[in-house]
Amino acid sequence: MREIPREFGAGTRVETLWWRAASLRAGCPLVCVSSADGGVGRSALTAALGGLLALAVPDPLVAVDATLRPWGGLEHRVARRSAFTVWDAVIADTGLAGGDAAERLMQVGPTGLRVLVGESKLLAQRRPPTWPELFGVIGHLRSVYRLALLDLPTADTTPTWRALGWSTVPVLVSRATVDAVQHTLRLLTHMRSAGLSHVADHAVVVVMANSPSTAREVRAAEHLARQTAAALVRVPYDPMLARADPLDPRALSKATRSALTEIAAAVIDRCPVDPAAASATDSPASNGED
Repeated sequence: MREIPREFGAGTRVETLWWRAASLRAGCPLVCVSSADGGVGRSALTAALGGLLALAVPDPLVAVDATLRPWGGLEHRVARRSAFTVWDAVIADTGLAGGDAAERLMQVGPTGLRVLVGESKLLAQRRPPTWPELFGVIGHLRSVYRLALLDLPTADTTPTWRALGWSTVPVLVSRATVDAVQHTLRLLTHMRSAGLSHVADHAVVVVMANSPSTAREVRAAEHLARQTAAALVRVPYDPMLARADPLDPRALSKATRSALTEIAAAVIDRCPVDPAAASATDSPASNGED
């Protein structure tokens, strides 16, 4: 178990999170971050959540820009130390499974999170990958890293739904507006009717506030969402999340760090862990095997 940074305080919840993060089973759980709408802060959440989990998980973990766009995404959320992108991972192919090749392509966040950024060029020699190419890259990376987070596009295409169907923990991000929360509820309903009930039943819904105050109507919509999803956490407005700059979760506000801890705990609670190690926490939480 790693030392808990002072910025995240103490208490049973954070200690249990750190213990379970240190007890993850081999096999690389897949945390897929998507949404019903665009512009909700998926990349910011992926970077912040991945940065926090990188503090707790003893072995390296990776966040992958899976948006398949030549702009935005995770590249603005981590300081670049090289020009390597997901396209270089496509070229490396099976060589990624060796570990050293994968590490060479990664950008590294301030907490040790490995980040495979998206490709920003549209040339004959370089381009964003296709879905089959990306799925191949993810498969190789899962043999190297302890846990993987995918920054996916909005959940309005078959490949995104397929990725969510494969995920260990689906995370759906929403803006803190009535319409956005309702769109997330409709997405969960559509998934159940399409045979993806396991995705809807295990989904962690994250509501990102875009102003310091939240309307009463939004809170009412969140209450309905809590009855439909496995968990719902609201992230308060934080200017650092709104800026397209590299993210260090330790530098976020206290309220944001607290919300991020709840999201990380909801994710880790749904990942398979070693039962003997997890029992040392005396936590009643599930070990992800139900």
